[in-house]
Amino acid sequence: QVQLVESGGGLAHAGGSLRLSCAASGTIFCIGAMRWYRLAPGKQLELVATITSGSSTNYVDSVKGRFTISRDNAKNTVFLQMNSLKPEDTAVYYCNADLRRRAVDSYSGYWGQGTQVTVTS
Repeated sequence: QVQLVESGGGLAHAGGSLRLSCAASGTIFCIGAMRWYRLAPGKQLELVATITSGSSTNYVDSVKGRFTISRDNAKNTVFLQMNSLKPEDTAVYYCNADLRRRAVDSYSGYWGQGTQVTVTS
């Protein structure tokens, strides 16, 4: 069994910062790309940031220069540092990881339960 558990969401004022964490646990052989998505009320699920196993990163234009994705491979954890927050960043944030549970397995996608981020003006 594999679990992705997010933490670090909450309430912030515009211009403030929050740091999200997502730790993967269970039977894990290796983790490939890890991602953060968000779902805002009335909007579609949006891919916010991606980090590959080699730590290459990619961001949606709306968060470039404000958000930073990183990972700690030893702890199977991905982070999202969110600075200069805006009310439009308000959403439920989900982490997603491609991982192999055993050496013989192919990559499968796993999701966290989501963490609420609310930014007030």
